[in-house]
Amino acid sequence: MRFVPAILILASLVSAQDHRTWRHYGGAPDAAQYSALRQLDRTNVSRLKVAWTYPTSDTNKYFFSPLVVDNVMYVMAKKNSIVALDAATGREIWAWTPPADTKVITNRGINYWESKDRSDRRLLFCSNHFLRALDATTGKIIESFGVRGAVDLKQGLDRDPKTIALVQSITPGQVFEDLLILGSATNQGYGSAPGDIRAFDVRTGKQVWSFHTVPRPGEYGYETWPQDAWKKVGGANVWGEFSVDVKRGVVYAPTASAKYNFYGADRIGSDLFSDCLLALDARTGKRLWHFQMVHHDIWDYDGATAPKLLTIRHEGRKVDIVALPGKQGFLWVFNRDTGKPIWPIAERPVPASDVPGEKVSPTQPFPLKPPPFARQSFTADDLSPYLSAADRAKFRDQILSARNEGLFTPPSRRGSIQMPGNNGGANWGGAAVDPDAGTIAIVSKDLPCLLKLTTDPPAPNQAPPPDETRFYTPFGFMVASNGLAAIGPPWSSLTVYDLNRGEIAWKIPLGDVPDLAAKGIKNTGSHYPKVGPVITAGGLLFAGTRDRQVRAFDIANGKVLWEAETEAALEGIPAVYEAGGRQFIVFCAAAQAGLTPDTQAPIKGAYVAFALP
Repeated sequence: MRFVPAILILASLVSAQDHRTWRHYGGAPDAAQYSALRQLDRTNVSRLKVAWTYPTSDTNKYFFSPLVVDNVMYVMAKKNSIVALDAATGREIWAWTPPADTKVITNRGINYWESKDRSDRRLLFCSNHFLRALDATTGKIIESFGVRGAVDLKQGLDRDPKTIALVQSITPGQVFEDLLILGSATNQGYGSAPGDIRAFDVRTGKQVWSFHTVPRPGEYGYETWPQDAWKKVGGANVWGEFSVDVKRGVVYAPTASAKYNFYGADRIGSDLFSDCLLALDARTGKRLWHFQMVHHDIWDYDGATAPKLLTIRHEGRKVDIVALPGKQGFLWVFNRDTGKPIWPIAERPVPASDVPGEKVSPTQPFPLKPPPFARQSFTADDLSPYLSAADRAKFRDQILSARNEGLFTPPSRRGSIQMPGNNGGANWGGAAVDPDAGTIAIVSKDLPCLLKLTTDPPAPNQAPPPDETRFYTPFGFMVASNGLAAIGPPWSSLTVYDLNRGEIAWKIPLGDVPDLAAKGIKNTGSHYPKVGPVITAGGLLFAGTRDRQVRAFDIANGKVLWEAETEAALEGIPAVYEAGGRQFIVFCAAAQAGLTPDTQAPIKGAYVAFALP
């Protein structure tokens, strides 16, 4: 019998206990998307059957990530209502319906908090740019929270609230102790709101701390912007996902680009803390360390995926790390305490801009290890074989006439090729880990873009002052008339790394395109994935895709061990939980499967829970 030190057994038990429930967005505060439950494993997963379904009861698209507390599951359905279900049967317990004037709501997930004696249980979410709290046991608004049950998120940003168009993210924050740490979704244009990271008291709604991602005078990083940029420049926000190291009391925050996304003459400099991985004291908001992945971002290379917390064996010893997948296809890996890269990151020269007023950084960081998980170039030789003759000719002309000088080709008036694209690489919900094995799984997509700048504003309210020249660009996704990307497949991939070695363990296309699969063309990867994988202690990786399939893979090699079909496409992060002695996995199957209007049908959405018979 192999001897296992007691301290390792204790560490394993602590880790398992942290990941046996699904009370937080991403499963736990560390957003691991990992379950320590072992009832399902390689030997029996093929026997999974539908245990229950709960219809969304409308034709809306949902990509909600359920929470489960004790035997109660919280989902979104019925015209954006928050619904409590019996987690073992899917029976509805209560539903809170938002007012009819609700235009925006936190629809990727919500947050749960409870007092130490469990007498006070709350669901925290945002709607119409207000933070709100529901009684998790009754579904009633808690009127003592904020002002009559609401906290105005446009207040406290040192801007006139009347000038702020957007601030609420549709992604939830993370709860730590009695705080809700929250990001924002500033608009994409000039003069957007600042992207302050804020923490609110879960009982009162009072703001406890704020971190200025566009620094003020005297704050670290102020000199990386033009003078007083904080008064007019916005963004550098966390619209994606946080993770929290509860033991250390540290929140890890991936920030987005400063705004405007594709032209930065009004923010010359490296623009800290845009495009950074930030480590903040979760109790105070104090900066502990940061690393900037993109200097002076004009490509919209936002951080969106939750930073993942793992322990690896590196250079003969155990190291706690944080790993962040990015839109560029890079996986950034750092020492969790110091921010020091685990493997070298090189600053390399990149092309200069030819647009008046623009001044890009002369260098950008490139991780030397591990290898990228997405393609980072796109030429005419890479065009999809499934294009019409007209589409092929169009895309070939665009590629040959555009600037195409690699990952950091600046946007230009003639057009610039961007690959894997500002909507490519990894995105929200797109990674899961086995925290103690050093394994990380990443869902990514390859979606090339053509960034072509113009002085014509996209909307009247974006018109520049008479003495200013401003450039704009549509996203410019290079998508054919059949709805497929201009580049050849795979359009989405599942990549699993062994971070003990800093290498890719295996990689496969994730899913299929139904129209092509019907013709016998498979292993293309599904299109436009917005799906979150989960890993379980039973050696399984679960993921749903837009081809209406849910699958279980062997985490060791990527072999499909089980699959089932749902009535609608799948997006969001599934939840793994235990109820009545059975292990369940529930998926949100409520998205659109078709790529073009003529292939799209009304959504028949449902939450579908699977378990062993």
